[in-house]
Amino acid sequence: MSVEKINFGKTSAGEEVSMYTLENKNGMKAQFIDYGANLVSLFVPDKDGKFADVVLGFDNVAAYEVNGCFFGSFIGRHGNRIGDAKFELNGTTYELEKNDGKNNLHGGTPGYNKVMYQAETGENSVTFSRVSPDMEQGYPGNLEISVTYTLTDDNELKLDYKAKSDKDTLCNVTNHSYFNLKGHNGGDITDHEVWIQANGFTETTDDLIPTGKIIDVTGTPMDFRTKKAISKDIGADYEPLILAGGYDHNFALDKKTKGVEKVAEVSESTSGRTMEVYTDLPGMQLYTGNFIVKEEGKEGAEYTKRNGVCFETQYFPNSINIPSFESCLLKAGDTFTSTTIYKFC
Repeated sequence: MSVEKINFGKTSAGEEVSMYTLENKNGMKAQFIDYGANLVSLFVPDKDGKFADVVLGFDNVAAYEVNGCFFGSFIGRHGNRIGDAKFELNGTTYELEKNDGKNNLHGGTPGYNKVMYQAETGENSVTFSRVSPDMEQGYPGNLEISVTYTLTDDNELKLDYKAKSDKDTLCNVTNHSYFNLKGHNGGDITDHEVWIQANGFTETTDDLIPTGKIIDVTGTPMDFRTKKAISKDIGADYEPLILAGGYDHNFALDKKTKGVEKVAEVSESTSGRTMEVYTDLPGMQLYTGNFIVKEEGKEGAEYTKRNGVCFETQYFPNSINIPSFESCLLKAGDTFTSTTIYKFC
């Protein structure tokens, strides 16, 4: 195991940005920057032992300062959408940034993916931490937040989140990495085959805000309980898919416990790569990159629609406004912890 630190450039404000590389005994490598705690690269072997970088990203700070698609991003204080960009807590209504029509998406400004973090390295890990001040993005409480990335010798990229606030607040953090198992420049991902342990998904309004209803996946294009290619049903004449331009839906995971369990798997036949997803959270957003228009990525790659697929573990979107959903409320003084694992086989 090793951790290497090199210079990655400067922000527009003149802040020095460093990149941290983790490498395990199998030669698998993961690279992160302390600007935004972004995952920049993830080198994984194929069936013949040949390594390729399987996450979309950039090779310069300036691109990460824009990053409208959230490539590799650490998302907070609240990932996904909050309806009408507001919520009530302890008798106070908190107004958030309306950055997705009339709704709030991925927390607001400044995004957690666009601020500097303090970095601390371990034997096979790097931890990025900061304090998100009271009312940053519109959320109450000074939130001590960290994400620890660990690369194990079992080819697992482990994400451990930890947070503590001095006021009641929301905490629904996630990772927005786009995977392409053919390589980050491998093009269309609809040939990837996906399995998701979910009997239902959250119904949404036309602007993708959950209504509170869970729809049974049986007999619908949303049923991934038997592994299938994304292409099989993504073009189906099915209103939820039409509204989102493809898959961009929260799956209600069928978990046996509150602990970390395998909830999804994705594989790609030509490379022979398979990735398993583990989480202790109740939901996961499957997003097929429907809104990528044209992005210049690493090594001169051009990313377009459906060139990457995301598996964003989470509390259900808009859960703070829907009492029947498991709450992402973090009480003052309590410690939030959560683990997500991306394991390559």
